[in-house]
Amino acid sequence: MENKQLIIGMPAGSLANPNRGGNLIKLLEDSGFKTKGYESGGPTSFKTVNFIYGWDGRPQEFSSQLALQELDVAIAGDDWIEERIHEFRLEYNTEIELEKVLPLNRGGVRLVGIVKGDTPVDSTEAYINDLTEKQELITVVAELPYLALNWIRQTLRKIDKLNEFNEFSVQKYKSPSRIKNGILIYETWGKTESKVLNGGADIGLEITQSGSAIKNYGLKILETVYTSQTSIWINPALKKDEEKTELLKMFLVNIYGSINAEHKVLVTFNVPNPKREIIEQYLEANNLFADEPTMSIGKTYTVYNIQVDTNGDSKVPLAMVRYQLAKLGATNIDTLPIQSSIQGIDAVKI
Repeated sequence: MENKQLIIGMPAGSLANPNRGGNLIKLLEDSGFKTKGYESGGPTSFKTVNFIYGWDGRPQEFSSQLALQELDVAIAGDDWIEERIHEFRLEYNTEIELEKVLPLNRGGVRLVGIVKGDTPVDSTEAYINDLTEKQELITVVAELPYLALNWIRQTLRKIDKLNEFNEFSVQKYKSPSRIKNGILIYETWGKTESKVLNGGADIGLEITQSGSAIKNYGLKILETVYTSQTSIWINPALKKDEEKTELLKMFLVNIYGSINAEHKVLVTFNVPNPKREIIEQYLEANNLFADEPTMSIGKTYTVYNIQVDTNGDSKVPLAMVRYQLAKLGATNIDTLPIQSSIQGIDAVKI
């Protein structure tokens, strides 16, 4: 395995910013893959391992690179990966098979269909059906034009109008239309809301987190078309290479461990042996261990270690856990950060 390297697409842009993008740099470092140069625009190298190679690029291009096996692995938003998959299929009649192997629980956005606020209908099907009764060309604005095109085509198929509007053209905003009938997608560089508000298109596909900008523009959301987050993607052909597959599993298990450790702490404490039973009853009643509590039994004291969530998912808040343990007789209650938490090799399946 010494001669093999796993080639990873490292996304430029907000994900490379240590203060944005869910702090990908720290996630990689906590996973054992400390980067050098990534935060300053590259070239990216991995300081602690020699079996991973960083290929700096734009996530908009990673689907193509994965398809060509120029990359083994890519870290990118699901929306950009899907955008290129749809582009290959719709423009080039070529299917590319890519696989999402691990979501990173960061960078979450929604792609929503938007129209003017005074639109009388509340569904995309009803709105598109009304348009097809009035005009021969449906105009759409979107930063992700092929996801938008796929969405409109699916809607037309639902209302049995796709054959009538089967032609399409994807082009820059307000460039002369290449078609007279069908779907005209204007690819934009942002401010999709403004273009919809001012009549620049019939409908838009907007990227949003909270929807506040859409609300400020007085627009209506017809539906959530797609939900996206940052994930790790591969070309399934990689699995034919046993050595690279092992490297991939190693990479994913360690990334998973860091994600799984987020919002968790390790609480360690001592308990006089006569009080073990009441402490273990408390731990069991509040789901503070899995199969059995982790403990080290001594002559007069037992040391316990438990994981506690800090993001509100725990049955009992961390502060109350520590207080109640103390009331029940626990001493030397220490709280430690967890950098990684891996249940086992099967935590990640590929």
